Amino acid sequence: MASLAGMLQQRGHRVSGSDAAAYPPMSDFLSSLGIPLAQPFAAENLQPKPDLVVVGNAMSRGNVELEYVLDQRIPFCSMPQILHDEFLRGKEVLVVAGTHGKTTTTSMLAWIFHTAGLHPSFLIGGIAENFGSSFQLGQGKHFIIEGDEYDTAFFDKGPKFLHYFPDSVILTSVEFDHADIYKDLDAVETAFKRLVNLVPQRGRIIAFDTGDSINRCIARSFCPVERYGSSANGNWQVTDLRLTPGRTAWSVLRNGKPWGDFEYALGGEYNVWNATAAAAMASACGISREEISAALKTFKSVKRRLEVRAQVNGITIIDDFAHHPTAIAGTLTALRSSYPGSRLWVILEPRSNTLRRNVLQDDLAKSLALADEVVVANAYRSDVIPEAERLDLSAVAAEIQKHGRRARMVPSVDGIVQLVAPEMRSGDVVAILSNGGFGGIYEKLPERLKSVGTGQSQSSGAGSKLTVSQANSKS
Repeated sequence: MASLAGMLQQRGHRVSGSDAAAYPPMSDFLSSLGIPLAQPFAAENLQPKPDLVVVGNAMSRGNVELEYVLDQRIPFCSMPQILHDEFLRGKEVLVVAGTHGKTTTTSMLAWIFHTAGLHPSFLIGGIAENFGSSFQLGQGKHFIIEGDEYDTAFFDKGPKFLHYFPDSVILTSVEFDHADIYKDLDAVETAFKRLVNLVPQRGRIIAFDTGDSINRCIARSFCPVERYGSSANGNWQVTDLRLTPGRTAWSVLRNGKPWGDFEYALGGEYNVWNATAAAAMASACGISREEISAALKTFKSVKRRLEVRAQVNGITIIDDFAHHPTAIAGTLTALRSSYPGSRLWVILEPRSNTLRRNVLQDDLAKSLALADEVVVANAYRSDVIPEAERLDLSAVAAEIQKHGRRARMVPSVDGIVQLVAPEMRSGDVVAILSNGGFGGIYEKLPERLKSVGTGQSQSSGAGSKLTVSQANSKS
């Protein structure tokens, strides 16, 4: 929604917005654009009466502004609808979809097209560091867009990406997610099958080469499908992967024959898959492997994706958006290779609609156990989740203990900061995982670390006993 606001402003419209509580990086992004943001929601925010209200998919009946819009018969639409009508018409639309990796892959693809001089338009669900923006309106024929399977609006419960009518699609993964709107994996697969069914025969699908769900989703495609990953049967095979601190390098075989060598500064095998998918799509659009390689060498990252937020007394604090057990596992594995020998902390706020539920509870515990020290806050607004569906933190802690790690459940951010800061020591890496603001922990923990210095921890990480801490904000 923040990106859309910037795009509409660039088109010459006067734009304002409302939110319950905005947080960085998008709140800072809106401020930099001079777009006024009202907080909290109030009917007065719709004065003077706007010509059109774009309703985000987080808005539901009962919201004071939405009720005012309906009562006053102010014209309104969804974000995907206005995107299609105002920006996607007449463009060659490349959609990047999947449970994981959408934002980074979209950013990579946009950067490749940009450095190749194709002047693409793009819309990304995060701030691409190469651009310093989440959108661009270019003069080229391509529009590169992150395709989200979440629903469209309170009046349109279909996936957002079905409004984009793609010419070609990258499909990174298909797993159960968004437990608040999808009943099961079959329902998720149905959404992706519908996306695949929209791609014209002249188009193309670049799909990850592993997973029964992806296989089922692309089985009835009417366009050519190319597979990427580590399988020898794939069209684009990753080989000779070298993950070292500060540098990742790999080679790609195309249909079994050497095609290209690539490198960049990012960590994590999953990012290599993302980059290979972007390279495959770029090649299909006529960009040379030399141009692709040069672009990837200079690719930075996306805000809140393995982003170093602070370094205090030798302790590195990482911010990552990880919102699903698979994403958490990928993040922690990447940090292991980027910071070999470091003690790895994970501090999690279960905030996504999937993590706040018990549907993937065991998988969550297994993912968190990849760290040496685990601290989990209370699930965000757990009271709105039906009691029988809520995440059971005690069960998560017990499962982590089975893997030989210590887990502490600390309800509040202030309690977490007061508890862990004295235990951290130089060389530690701290992964803070949330898809929200997490109560300001990104600022509070560094400040606390500055005041306590480099204390020596009494815990040994692996093999230490389970602690279920009910520390409060005064601890």
